[in-house]
Amino acid sequence: GRILMGRRRNTEFAAGQYHVPAGRLEADETVTDGIIREAMEEAGIAITPEDLDLVHMLHFRGRTDRLSLFFGAGRWRGEIENREPDKCHGWEWLPVDDLPPDTVLYARQAIGDILAGRRLGLFGWPRQE
Repeated sequence: GRILMGRRRNTEFAAGQYHVPAGRLEADETVTDGIIREAMEEAGIAITPEDLDLVHMLHFRGRTDRLSLFFGAGRWRGEIENREPDKCHGWEWLPVDDLPPDTVLYARQAIGDILAGRRLGLFGWPRQE
């Protein structure tokens, strides 16, 4: 019933808003390797590929089009800590059904989609009925 989120700071995009741990892939890096690296870099926790579960994919249209993949982790090792205080005010476990109003909009939509059982979402596209 809770999700790990941090308030972004000193960032070009969404400074001051809540977001899940996230990042971009490095060259020649698999999706799972990127998630494992980002979890360690941002929150100081170790995750194995077997711990990960793909829970949602969001087709995002903004300044650029991209796919955002949202994973859940069934377990991890280590204590969650803020390893990037220049980019994040700190990590908090927040209730998924009562997110702060200043949550990044596409993350809010993806979390709502996940709670509704939808594995695919669209953000920034014309509304489709």
